[in-house]
Amino acid sequence: MRKKIAFGAIALASAVALAGCSGGESTEPTEAAPIDGSGQELTIWVDANRKPAVEAAAATFEDETGATITLVEKNFEDIRADFLAQVPTGEGPDITVGAHDWLGALVAGGVVNTVDLGDKASEFEQVALDAMTYDGQLYALPYSLETVALIQNVDLVGEDAPATWDDMIQAGLDSGAERPVVINTAGQTGDGYTMYGLQTSFGAPVFVQDASGSYTNEIGMGGEAGDAFATWLGENGESGTGYISTTIDYDTNNELFNSGQAAYTIQGPWAIASFPDVNVKVNPIPSAGGEPAAPFVGVQGFYLSSQSENTLLANEFLVNYIGTEEAQQALYDQDPRIPAWSTVAEKAASDPITAGFLASSQNGVPMPSIPEMGSVWDYWNAAEVQIITGADPVSTWNTMIDDLTAALNG
Repeated sequence: MRKKIAFGAIALASAVALAGCSGGESTEPTEAAPIDGSGQELTIWVDANRKPAVEAAAATFEDETGATITLVEKNFEDIRADFLAQVPTGEGPDITVGAHDWLGALVAGGVVNTVDLGDKASEFEQVALDAMTYDGQLYALPYSLETVALIQNVDLVGEDAPATWDDMIQAGLDSGAERPVVINTAGQTGDGYTMYGLQTSFGAPVFVQDASGSYTNEIGMGGEAGDAFATWLGENGESGTGYISTTIDYDTNNELFNSGQAAYTIQGPWAIASFPDVNVKVNPIPSAGGEPAAPFVGVQGFYLSSQSENTLLANEFLVNYIGTEEAQQALYDQDPRIPAWSTVAEKAASDPITAGFLASSQNGVPMPSIPEMGSVWDYWNAAEVQIITGADPVSTWNTMIDDLTAALNG
């Protein structure tokens, strides 16, 4: 896993080199002074949540460069498909907001260009840069993070973070709660996403990451580490302790925790509003397998189109107008997700709930954006459900690995 890198001094990049991908144009480094964009226009796709913050940066950019920026408001759910369809025809935007797990499809479609942040890279949480990296190349400027963490009922178990699963279970039992912990399995569907931090604590990542942080297509959750996780899952399933059960879907999970029937849960910041009756503390997920728990981290950011006719201008706006502490703060103020810009994240962490999710994200790893990830979920979730409900853990897990490997190689 990759921790965040040290904060650097906040400085405007004096040069930005942009490496082109399919359909993109090469560029020369920009100067420290704003470039002359007179008569040039950029089109940016953005959703309603992010639009006001981008508008503010765009106004400054227009004043300083003479360029014109047109913002097109779109539903976030529509952007990925529309971007893939329209960029090859020349009808797409120069820049779009988007999620990191789109990256594999965007690169495969040849619709995004690489971004060189220069010295600005040191200002971002490392997991955010890793998420926007594909085959060793950075393809977007990140701005926000999200992940799951351990949420605990302070009135039942206090604020201290349990170091291990066993510590957590014991504290939950000692609290007198009906359940020490409740974890969403999406019922009979399975939820490898929520369980992933516990799985990685056994050293069993879904795919192996290379030195650059990019995911390879090598499955990493087989072997002894995978067997150990599967065994633990069975021991804590319905034929074992019963702490993990397929009777728990998202709503049931939240109801049990909010009513005080469970002392701990693993959830994301999106669930906090479901706990109005609980005095909560958010901490990193405890280790079940001896290694640090590394949950999936989702990242959002801004992509540069490979077909932009004004690549240099677009990159200037992206790196030197969105890639500033002021702009990143405005994005957080407008849509309070965990900031990817480290100093903004530090300020946001004055809120203890945000601080807890930030700490969890700093332990985490990006959810894979490679195309192969789309084939994983059904096999993975189904195997976890089978193990939780009493199937032989090791043979079930290894059958899943074999079936998944065949599907990926097919």
